[in-house]
Amino acid sequence: MSLLFEPATVAGQTLRNRLILPPMCQYIVGTKDGVPGPWQMVHLGARAAGGFGMVVAEATAVVPEGRISDQDTGLWNDAQRDAWAPITDFIRSQGAVPGIQLAHAGSKASTWPARPGFDQGPIPPEEGGWETVSPSGIPAVSVTAPTREMTEAEIEEVIAAFVAAARRADAAGFDAVVVHGAHGYLLHQFLSPVTNHRTDQWGGSFENRTRLVRRVVAGIREVWPGDKVLGLRLSGSDWVESSWAAEDTVRLVRTLVADGLDWVDLSSGGIGDTYLGPKGPGYQVPLAEAVKRGTEDLALAPGRGLTVDGPDGGARRLFVSTVGSITSDETAEAVLVNDRADAVGIGRAALVRPNWPAEAALSLGDDRFRQFVAAPYHGGKWGRS
Repeated sequence: MSLLFEPATVAGQTLRNRLILPPMCQYIVGTKDGVPGPWQMVHLGARAAGGFGMVVAEATAVVPEGRISDQDTGLWNDAQRDAWAPITDFIRSQGAVPGIQLAHAGSKASTWPARPGFDQGPIPPEEGGWETVSPSGIPAVSVTAPTREMTEAEIEEVIAAFVAAARRADAAGFDAVVVHGAHGYLLHQFLSPVTNHRTDQWGGSFENRTRLVRRVVAGIREVWPGDKVLGLRLSGSDWVESSWAAEDTVRLVRTLVADGLDWVDLSSGGIGDTYLGPKGPGYQVPLAEAVKRGTEDLALAPGRGLTVDGPDGGARRLFVSTVGSITSDETAEAVLVNDRADAVGIGRAALVRPNWPAEAALSLGDDRFRQFVAAPYHGGKWGRS
């Protein structure tokens, strides 16, 4: 029996296995109004039908100016909320937990969609681009639209926008929300001393640079139902000298556990033009392992995090997931066998193999693979001659 296909109870949600479809930007809202449509239904629905335990929607902007491109999804109004509802219903009907990533791109906003047929870089103002905001008017990468330093009032408005988007996510039927604090976007820009040169309460010391993330998590926790999963995605390291590092990540996550955080998903990079970190299958697993080891002494409050001992109400600890160039079932299984993370995100491999979980269970010889095959597909051969 494979550990990948053991269920996990996080907060009040039970994932049927330890495989997560991570958020992946689609840049496909042609109406440019942030309203999800048939593509999101098909993209996310197919992976739910393919057997994933949790399916997380793409980086979804909490305000229009927080979009990476003008074709991102949003949750800043009720029309968007209502459009997400049938998508979450379908994901749940296929046995997966529906999740969404809430985001603000900061200085990385106002760029062309990363799809064939579009230019690269910022959208010119005359073609619909906009001025971006950032902690100190310092771009996370050099090829961006013009950016300016946020006022303290604007920072408070962003916090309120994340909280409002979380309320809409709940109303739309999402059972997990993950705050995007990675990849050089706005919250990450506040964390990094490379992009945050502020001298007020939002910059300088570790406590000040992490204040925005802590306020966002705490604010969402106040309105997010207790039986639903509250997560945070972090770049565990920038791989840049004198910037955000693994020890900073562990330190931050330990403080957020007290604020009601259930889940942390570890990625990396996003600050600077050149990626200087490791590469290859599972290259970010050590970051997840560092957080797992660095928080395993923390006992979470009843109803929070991952149940690790007995039925619901047993011991609870932080739920830690990893992602990054994990394409084979053997690599994914080894992460759990070696206790380096609690769950594994399968991203790009699932774009070409939406039934990745069912195929992996079959490959690993786990008879439970039939549980992860959509009911109408049971007539398929699935490895049988």
